[in-house]
Amino acid sequence: MIKKIFLIYMTVCWGASLSAADILIEAESFADKGGWVVDNQSMMQMGSPYLMAHGLGVPVEDAVHVFNVTNSGRYRFWVRTRDWVKPWGKIGAPGRFKALFNGVPSDTVFGTQLAEWHWQDGGIIELKAGGNTVALHDLTGFNGRCDAIFITDDLNRIPSDEAKSLPEKPADAGEYDLVVAGGGMAGCCAAITAARLGCKVALIQNRPVLGGNNSSEVRVGLSGKIMQQPYPNLGYLLDEFGIVGYHNNVEAKANPDTERSRAIAEILKRYPEKHIHNAGPATNYEDEKKELLVRNEKNITLFLNMQVVAAEMKGSFINAVTGQDILTGKRFRFKAALFADCTGDATLGFLAGADWRMGRESREETGEPRAPETADNLVMGTSVQWYATEKQAANVFPECPWAIEFNEQTCSAGLRGDWDWETGMNKNQIDDIEYIRDYGLRAVFGNWDFLKNRSSKKEEYADKQLSWVAYIGGKRESRRLLGDVILQEQDVIQGTSYDDASFTTTWSVDLHYPKPVDGLNEEPFLSYAETEQIKPYAVPYRCLYSRNINNLFMAGRNISVTHVALGTVRVMRTGAMMGEVVGMAASICKNHKTNPRQVYNSYLPELKALMLKGVGTSGFGNLVIPKNKN
Repeated sequence: MIKKIFLIYMTVCWGASLSAADILIEAESFADKGGWVVDNQSMMQMGSPYLMAHGLGVPVEDAVHVFNVTNSGRYRFWVRTRDWVKPWGKIGAPGRFKALFNGVPSDTVFGTQLAEWHWQDGGIIELKAGGNTVALHDLTGFNGRCDAIFITDDLNRIPSDEAKSLPEKPADAGEYDLVVAGGGMAGCCAAITAARLGCKVALIQNRPVLGGNNSSEVRVGLSGKIMQQPYPNLGYLLDEFGIVGYHNNVEAKANPDTERSRAIAEILKRYPEKHIHNAGPATNYEDEKKELLVRNEKNITLFLNMQVVAAEMKGSFINAVTGQDILTGKRFRFKAALFADCTGDATLGFLAGADWRMGRESREETGEPRAPETADNLVMGTSVQWYATEKQAANVFPECPWAIEFNEQTCSAGLRGDWDWETGMNKNQIDDIEYIRDYGLRAVFGNWDFLKNRSSKKEEYADKQLSWVAYIGGKRESRRLLGDVILQEQDVIQGTSYDDASFTTTWSVDLHYPKPVDGLNEEPFLSYAETEQIKPYAVPYRCLYSRNINNLFMAGRNISVTHVALGTVRVMRTGAMMGEVVGMAASICKNHKTNPRQVYNSYLPELKALMLKGVGTSGFGNLVIPKNKN
């Protein structure tokens, strides 16, 4: 159903049969986006990226675009939008905005009608022949959203999402040894490792920055230990990114006499705010360094803002994938012998027909002590993190009657929303991500509204300002692709030995559960963690490739593990080492013209030699950090 919906709407946006006087403007293609941000988290569900006015209660700058019409005259326009709080039966339409044509505002206020994405009638406008401007004018700063604008000289025409023609043929993006889908830490390390070992690599990332949850868009710190036995050189590659945080500091204090520890101490001395692990300043996550390191690899071609939307199959092999440019809608074909799904959501594996699982297995199925008696759909959720800062003068925050309603007993006092601001555990983290993220926003805004405007501590909060709220949700769990080995809890706890032991996981078996707030009649927006400490455990290589798609690797939180076992391998420093192993295995596949399974069957000693050697360098090298910014 997801693929059908996506195809239908994509044909309307990019390949529909429009009359000569019909104009379709995709909001994400606006030349000047002003203060609006591009959101593509639900692109595969609702069919398109869109612009969102994420102003934290302050209206954002107008997004402006120039378009041409052949003849002057009267036109009708429509805006594809939605009232994002309607799913909860709330009134107030916080995402209100207007459209301005040649500086003249529309009478219609958009984002006020239906909960679903729909075409809202904007009425009649006068346009001149030649160039005209359209602007999106935010009225609230509370996440108004615009997908597209449709303009027509047929005053009775109503736009439709019905498919009319197939999209244009994708342009050739080249042929590669390895295509890596997903530019989080696992994907970056897979791409760099393979490139250094002689593979020609395409790295496809669907956001403007690299790092995934460790980017400035989500701001989750790197967790898990690196450089562990039996392969202590796995993990040095992460040091080249220069990313330093709380867990690095813990390691540095434990081993203060190493070159690496001295480099960490120097960075933390110069930049003490880097002790903030999650929801810290944007510079803590060093997007620029990630991109620079990737672009400096001569064998990598980086494609930012590119969403993988289709897989071209040849039997049980992926022959090519189609990527869609999020900003322009143009599509590209990437051909390769090997593919790595590092998307987190297992997007590429899903499109290719790989075996996958979501939710919790039953105890009867896996024998895991922490598995439930009956299988269910519970997953670890998505965090919408936030923080506030102290200003020199009192400031106001708008009341939010459409948000979650808090009181003295239910509010969360403080200046930071960390990992435990987590929601959506009982929902589908892929299909329902817009709802899940929006519910997180309602929690943050409602809580801050109460603290600022009605709480007994409002004088204490008078000079505090909400400074950052994530609008890209930080996911922990969705689809998991199934490999030749499915790692289970007892493997980790009991130390089951596999001959293809590879990267080492050190994080506890850390599982999150919904945490209801007493007295609050709303679905949970907080979580609690139940952890079980482990000894360092080397995970089998056979968890890193698909059992039924013969040229598909995976690295990150979508590898072949049970829900319970995911609790230990899902952190990003561990995922980065997975990426290194995948990159090494890909180089072996290239050299021997073979597939991931045969690396285990025929070339395991060669893989072990590469893991023992590693591809990274020790120390942090360049200590230059960009100036701090929120």
